[in-house]
Amino acid sequence: MKFTQIRNATITVEYAGKKFLVDPMLAEKGAFPGFEGTVNSHLANPTVGLPVAINEILDVDAVIVTHTHPDHWDEAAKQLLPKDMLIFAQHDQDAREIRSAGFTNVRVLQDRNDFDGITMIKTAAQHGRGEVLSGPIGEILGQVCGLVFQHPREKTFYLAGDTVWYEAVEESLQKHAPDVVVVNSGDARVLPDESIIMGKEDIYKVFKATTGATIIASHMESVNHATLSRRELREFLDQKKMAHRVLVPEDGESYSF
Repeated sequence: MKFTQIRNATITVEYAGKKFLVDPMLAEKGAFPGFEGTVNSHLANPTVGLPVAINEILDVDAVIVTHTHPDHWDEAAKQLLPKDMLIFAQHDQDAREIRSAGFTNVRVLQDRNDFDGITMIKTAAQHGRGEVLSGPIGEILGQVCGLVFQHPREKTFYLAGDTVWYEAVEESLQKHAPDVVVVNSGDARVLPDESIIMGKEDIYKVFKATTGATIIASHMESVNHATLSRRELREFLDQKKMAHRVLVPEDGESYSF
């Protein structure tokens, strides 16, 4: 297994002989406005450029779109990806949206999926908590998902997706006992000041809920509403004695397991 942090939630995963591109945000730096109703919305997105050439990013067997927010599935991805690329979408609504952009090979993720011997299990995720989800912005946040990858020759890999820590994440960790866990960790916040993905304390809960798993902090320092920096997270990991199994990759960095 090889994990590469591209930018934001955009990663590639080489697993059991297949290469997946997850949540492609492929625009140039500053290509679209900051997200209305979020902190630092005056900043244009993405806030940093791509660290890898586009042709290398696109050289994959399939794409996974955990949800269609523009920092996971942007206009550049719609233009740059081949229209016959295999794309996995979380549900029918997202699949229709992706097909409407001209893509002809879109599959809806079921609870359990087989792709050339790789088992992909769709997991629950929650894009915020409490009043955020019940208020008007909750409709914008919408539904999201994670995925567990399994194969007899590979370690179990869990991509938690755009979620905060809550009971379904804990259940997924207990049920699937992943060896590698990717958590979206930038502590993105909507107004007035509410987290919609994991921050430091959420990562600490993932750490305590796992035994020996390697945790990778993704989705950092690339969109306007991300509030947790890599430096701050690394200082927290040192303080909590977590750094031995929580990795904080720079954009373009890879790990093999």
